[in-house]
Amino acid sequence: MRTTVDIDSALLNQLRREALRRRVPVKHLLSKLLREGLQAHPARPAARYRCPTYSMGRLAPGVDLTKALALAATLEDDEIARELEQRK
Repeated sequence: MRTTVDIDSALLNQLRREALRRRVPVKHLLSKLLREGLQAHPARPAARYRCPTYSMGRLAPGVDLTKALALAATLEDDEIARELEQRK
């Protein structure tokens, strides 16, 4: 089957040299190399990345992590109050 493929010129030159060395037509060598590449199995799938976790200590009394937005708002309010207190 005839098709058009864009190949980097350096790679094409390498392919032509190898075809000359093996004394086979470029199209036969290209077909052989493509077939081998497509049939090759990956050596091994990469190991799954495990992200280390660290303890951040105990929760302060009265903190409910299921209400994260309320907790964030409270912390922000506390910080604003602290900054205003420091300005006096």
